[in-house]
Amino acid sequence: MRPFELTAPTTVDAALATPGTFLAGGTTLVDLMKLNVLTPQHVLDINDLPLRGIDTSDGLRVGALERMADVAAHPGVYPAISRALLLSASQQLRNMASIGGNLLQRTRCTYFRDVAMPCNKREPGSGCPAISGANRMHAVLGTSDHCVATHASDLAVALVALDAEITLAGEDGDRVVALAEFYRLPGDTPGVENDLRPGELITEVRVPRADWASRSTYVKVRDRQSYEFALCSAAVALDVQDSRIVDARVAAGGVGTVPWRLRVVEESLRGEPVSLASFEKAAARAAEDVKPLAHNAFKGALLKRTIVRALLELTEGELG
Repeated sequence: MRPFELTAPTTVDAALATPGTFLAGGTTLVDLMKLNVLTPQHVLDINDLPLRGIDTSDGLRVGALERMADVAAHPGVYPAISRALLLSASQQLRNMASIGGNLLQRTRCTYFRDVAMPCNKREPGSGCPAISGANRMHAVLGTSDHCVATHASDLAVALVALDAEITLAGEDGDRVVALAEFYRLPGDTPGVENDLRPGELITEVRVPRADWASRSTYVKVRDRQSYEFALCSAAVALDVQDSRIVDARVAAGGVGTVPWRLRVVEESLRGEPVSLASFEKAAARAAEDVKPLAHNAFKGALLKRTIVRALLELTEGELG
């Protein structure tokens, strides 16, 4: 780790007025600083900023500095969000990691984290060795010739499925952005991962009220049961009336370069009876645009099975 200057602003205005890299829980930033992947000269500890609070009175509002463990345990948080948080990292990390930091965490691609290797995210134009290298964990949706790294956040998948928005504070004022539009596909500029502007700070996450989202879940498939990133995951919410699906929300993780909203699956589910046949037909559409690499072709089939598993979990005892 290289030397850096540390300050601790106590107001949002002071934080925004000071150039530097924001530090909340530090569970991602400190790791990358130790590896010299990130080498900030000035780090701003923002833990004294008034960016806390959890409100479930009308949808969900969460301050960006709330800890993952506290949000997961809070009464009234939609099940898909709570489960995504509980299936993330370890208990110790969940006790430290912030909601805002989780949404901004960097990829766990081993090539990105190894400064001895080229990486277009870290050094634009240097290449993407994952494309022809060890790519079992990498993306099959939203990839480009410049990057195939998966997005790491479980929470972001659940939030994208539930139409979450984030508030971003900057020197020019606040702006609200749909989380699904915040993340950027790698394209020709994989180093630009999101729409966060220089000096901006996530201050709040909002999820609109949807009473039927109480019937939601997050299913995560991984190589081991704890402290492991997803091979594939699915966040699903269903509105079921008289054994027929009125509405649905579906997003996937572990397979895309960004949290992957599956609107084609949602469309296929609407109006269909609650049945295994309906689920399998809709889930098949999830893999229509899959572009597998040498070692991750299994992810297309796994994606379909993971979605079906989540749908079955939500409709246990109701199948026609």
